[in-house]
Amino acid sequence: MPDLLIPFLGVVAVLTITPGPDMLLVLRNGLRGGSRTAWFTGLGCCLGISCHAAAAVLGLSAVLAASATAYTVVKTAGAVYLAYLGVRMLAGALRGGGDPQGPEPAVPAGGGPGAGAAFRQGLLTNLLNPKIALLFLTLLPQFVGAGEPRLRTTAVLALVFLAVAVAWWRLFTLALGPISRLLRGARTRRVLDGVAGTMLLGIGIRMALEHR
Repeated sequence: MPDLLIPFLGVVAVLTITPGPDMLLVLRNGLRGGSRTAWFTGLGCCLGISCHAAAAVLGLSAVLAASATAYTVVKTAGAVYLAYLGVRMLAGALRGGGDPQGPEPAVPAGGGPGAGAAFRQGLLTNLLNPKIALLFLTLLPQFVGAGEPRLRTTAVLALVFLAVAVAWWRLFTLALGPISRLLRGARTRRVLDGVAGTMLLGIGIRMALEHR
């Protein structure tokens, strides 16, 4: 095991529970569709994390960090997607229904997106965030001890990060189940969509405007 595994776990725990677009999306989908919908959203986020982790281990994240053009492209795509989700949620709140789930027609009784749509939302929200790629690129090497094989240790740390994320989302989404059953009213769903849509739209605009 890596020599610095314990301090790494502490840092990862703080980073994982820190609110961001991922948590906002999981929370919104969970409160509208229940723990199953939230869980699939979280699984999508975890797949995005695994892609970023693999890219960091293989050195592909260094390309993103070194190329202003590549970083801008990914950042812009992520900002557009978050803004798109935000606008769709706001539109659903104004008309009193609907969900930004794309072509999938299956919607749970609570009004949230279907499992496939929730998974896709979590994946794209995470995958199109260049800050996560840079996080792995800068974080993992700091916890590779002197004399440890760099590639293998980095891979182990990335797997640990992913395991913590999966465990966190499972616990978080299970906790949302009882709460979501209390928030099934149409008015409550509209309020949730309005708040989440406004926040996602604001995050997307901020992401688009901020400097590298």
